[in-house]
Amino acid sequence: MELDVNALSDAVVRLRRAQGQIGGVVQMIESGRDCKDVITQLAAASRALDRAGFKIIAAGLDQCAEDERAGASDARDNRAQLERLFLTLA
Repeated sequence: MELDVNALSDAVVRLRRAQGQIGGVVQMIESGRDCKDVITQLAAASRALDRAGFKIIAAGLDQCAEDERAGASDARDNRAQLERLFLTLA
């Protein structure tokens, strides 16, 4: 199932934020920063990744609902696949 790029714009913003945070974590480690600071930043990046994943799943479920209303034959299968993907993030 391919998702509308416009529906994923918020997920892209979150992923770019996580990308910056991960780069910051690498720099922190390389400069010998305190373990607590590194872990705090790493946890923030992890949350950003999780939220991006949930945004992608939500966009997919929205699309599935629209497809089901339109009578698309594969909508039910796509919804089941997205539900399984959601559980991998949970």
